[in-house]
Amino acid sequence: MSLTRILAKKVLESCTKRNNIHSVQRQIFVCTMLRDPLQNPPCFLKNRQTKATTCQYYLNGHSNFSTESSTDTGSKEHIESLVNNNAVVVFMKGVPDQPQCGFSNAVVQILRMHGVEYDAHNVLADENLRAGIKTYSDWPTIPQIYLKGEFVGGCDILLQMHQSGDFIEELKAAGIRSALLDKESE
Repeated sequence: MSLTRILAKKVLESCTKRNNIHSVQRQIFVCTMLRDPLQNPPCFLKNRQTKATTCQYYLNGHSNFSTESSTDTGSKEHIESLVNNNAVVVFMKGVPDQPQCGFSNAVVQILRMHGVEYDAHNVLADENLRAGIKTYSDWPTIPQIYLKGEFVGGCDILLQMHQSGDFIEELKAAGIRSALLDKESE
């Protein structure tokens, strides 16, 4: 490990022990300043939920790191609160502006076509959430889509529903109007 990575790792460990927003901001700044200039810079500020983990991904290439948190992000209770927080919820790899896999990208594109507002949760940023959502739904793959708290399925099912028109009906039953209906009437 290079000297800059060792130094950055020490700063990360020090900041996360304090576990407050100012420490997290300092660790991002320090890690950004100490990164290897020959590599592409990691995107630290893209998703506020992934600050410490993103920095750790950069330093170690994996996420065997946990911050001191009282919430178990993989617990059934936590996942239920996320699923019930919005009418449409997606657990995906990456964030809507930057999906990290083709299946997550396809789900994002379908939801954009329908003009659906949704909560998105990046499972790559949190290994506990990634494992927990698979257990919660008893579905082995990501992305996962929830509509009004009910599990819809993954990319393949959403794509099939979109192609058949069933997704418009499901949205209507959930009280959501698809933007595709407006385009058809024009």
